Amino acid sequence: MALLPKIAIRGLDREVILIQGGMGAGVSGARLAGAVAQRGGVGTVSPLALDRILELRLGRKIGHGEAAKLEIEEAKRLSENHGAIALNCMVLIERTYALYIKGALEGGVEIIIAGAGLPMTLPEIVGGAEVALIPIVSSGRALEIICRRWTRYNRMPDAVVLEGPLAGGHLGFKAEDISKPEFQLEEIFGPVKEVAQKYGGFPVIVAGGIYSHQDIIRWIRAGADGVQIGTRFAATRESHASDAFKRAIVAARAEDIEVATNPGSPAGLPFRVIKTSPGYQEAFAHGRPLLCDKQYLLHNGKDGRLTCLALEGYNAFCICNALLSAIDCNDTPDLPIYTVGANAARVNRILSVDELMDELIGATP
Repeated sequence: MALLPKIAIRGLDREVILIQGGMGAGVSGARLAGAVAQRGGVGTVSPLALDRILELRLGRKIGHGEAAKLEIEEAKRLSENHGAIALNCMVLIERTYALYIKGALEGGVEIIIAGAGLPMTLPEIVGGAEVALIPIVSSGRALEIICRRWTRYNRMPDAVVLEGPLAGGHLGFKAEDISKPEFQLEEIFGPVKEVAQKYGGFPVIVAGGIYSHQDIIRWIRAGADGVQIGTRFAATRESHASDAFKRAIVAARAEDIEVATNPGSPAGLPFRVIKTSPGYQEAFAHGRPLLCDKQYLLHNGKDGRLTCLALEGYNAFCICNALLSAIDCNDTPDLPIYTVGANAARVNRILSVDELMDELIGATP
């Protein structure tokens, strides 16, 4: 087997092997991120609901920024100064987005990865901090818009993650476009690579449907600089997913995985799930009234007041509570929803991060 080339992310003082995807709420916490980084990868922390998660862990109230700071510090400690630690922020979580980033900077985070919306003001938020910035996009047009905007800050991305429609969680495509040939990763890669070259040649890292060492090598030969992988790390021993979540991944068949739109995520984006997830089935049956007590997805409603799409007649499940329940870290009886990538059905056992990294980098047959 050919060993993987390393990714030279601009703004990072060391090369890395691959990026572990950011999986919220809490699936990609410090324990997982630290283990991945310890093996020379980018270990990624998802900050969604970290305040709730750490309140239960520490037994005290905690703010968004402090939560991000503490989780990054713990991930860095576990990394033993190998690889790199990143924070993966969702732009659409607008009320806490900047707070998480600033807290992570205090904790010494080395990379900020931002998606679920275009991170137009990310350079302004980080200011003069020495941190690599990596937007997540699903098209060359989106990357072009970001690069043009970032020229105002005299800044360019240090790399870009191109996420195709086979990824897990929220998807940057219209639901009707997800299965169309022209929107598959192989087709959208070329335009994104061209934009990256136009603006200085920063690395393009592909994501969505990357499963094996052979997949990684194929993409490197096609011109990608590296890969990001999520679902396989969700099914590791170090993952913060609940045991039930991990068992659901191992048990899932291809026909069990679908893109949820009706009911869907109150983020308003297509959302890939295991359809047998208890919370997803409950949403179909309208078995429980929506409880918007976590309020991470609030936005200005039609009357100018903060609200959530799930409370505005949009047929949605309560994603905040469902995802917290999926890591056994909730204080409500909401049932869990399990989000995965399209290739989750190929996962047939739970591995350690060491075992998975050996397989992915080609150190084992």
